[in-house]
Amino acid sequence: MTDSNLPERPLYEAACHCGTVRFSLRLRDGLKTARRCNCSYCRMRGAVAVSANLDDIQVTHGSEELTLYTFNTGEAKHYFCSKCGIYTFHQRRSAPDQYGVNVACIEGMSPFDFAEVPVNEGKTHPKDRIGGGSAIAGWLRYEANPESRERASG
Repeated sequence: MTDSNLPERPLYEAACHCGTVRFSLRLRDGLKTARRCNCSYCRMRGAVAVSANLDDIQVTHGSEELTLYTFNTGEAKHYFCSKCGIYTFHQRRSAPDQYGVNVACIEGMSPFDFAEVPVNEGKTHPKDRIGGGSAIAGWLRYEANPESRERASG
């Protein structure tokens, strides 16, 4: 759970692409939890996720438009907007007391804000791995093209 000795965690506003689903959240450990995963679902979804405790997300608008997707064990609960199809957050199988939140839904954030994001080994889920625990499959790196920055400012 959240350590009460930590400084106040900021409240973020978030929404799907069309704005039908809106939610507010506090991150568990700021942006330090940013990650991707290479399991079959995350590989296709392609989102960078950060962690929030279950009680730190409040859907403020459009909860009736959230659609649930589960697969395999059915433990992870993936929510997305039924109107625009954007993945908003999911209850994690590896940490059921947490949500993984799509960084791109958080106001003012983008997956391209991260120079490097670890990619968790999800082909064999940590709960299914002998000895458990997470492993890093690799890193996703982003470097802005300086030419496109020059064009945007000029």
